[in-house]
Amino acid sequence: MNPDPHDLSALENALGHRFGRRALLEQALTHASYARELESQNAAGGAPAPAADNEQMEFLGDAVLGFVVSRELFQRFPEYQEGELSKLRAHLVSARHLLRPARELEIGQYLRLGRGEERSGGRSKVALLVDSLEAVIAALFLDAGLEVAQRFIQRSILEPGLAEVHQDGSSKLPVIDYKSALQEAVHASGRSQPRYVLIKEEGPDHRKMFTMEAQVPAAPNGDKGFARRAEGNTKKLAEQRAAREAWDFLQSLKRDSGTGDSDTPSKFSQPS
Repeated sequence: MNPDPHDLSALENALGHRFGRRALLEQALTHASYARELESQNAAGGAPAPAADNEQMEFLGDAVLGFVVSRELFQRFPEYQEGELSKLRAHLVSARHLLRPARELEIGQYLRLGRGEERSGGRSKVALLVDSLEAVIAALFLDAGLEVAQRFIQRSILEPGLAEVHQDGSSKLPVIDYKSALQEAVHASGRSQPRYVLIKEEGPDHRKMFTMEAQVPAAPNGDKGFARRAEGNTKKLAEQRAAREAWDFLQSLKRDSGTGDSDTPSKFSQPS
């Protein structure tokens, strides 16, 4: 059953926020085609007052979304380089990814569209849905502040997106948690769980560097065990980097299966 486009209560419930200024939400759902038609009607009636649309709110919502996602990724994944963070953020704020929460909110049913846009199927157009979602984010921000907008972004955009990246084995985006990914990979190959060993700790207390080694035991099918080392300014970071090296190597074993194991390092050997 489609929602009543004139009753925004269901949308507010889905957003998790009751608007103090309902006009902000209404503007976020107003396409420029509807606003221009309304202005024409007003002009014909002798009151050429401008009508607000959601284009400027889309601009603000895009900025709020980008900031929240950037800050969350910065805090959650200190081991990622700038390029990896940018790549992951680009995925999370892409139109392809934002289309899902826009459809889940049924934003298309609430849009105020001009007659021409309505006839051309505007309620299902990807661009209109995504732009309106960003405008709704701006409405949340303007009505209740960053914390409320951030809660919505985390719940509806960020967490599902990170879960999608982690589960998509074919994704070329960074794996979110390499220790978990490595654990899953070694389990799938029948190996025992990997171990993490501190190899070296050096530097003054305020600038410590740790070298951790991820040790992966041999597999029941005869594939030899191996190890990979990495450095970091915390043990946790070094473990994640070592796990990534080991995970990457396991993926190469999968790709090269059937070519023999002559390139497989001996047990717990460190590649040069």
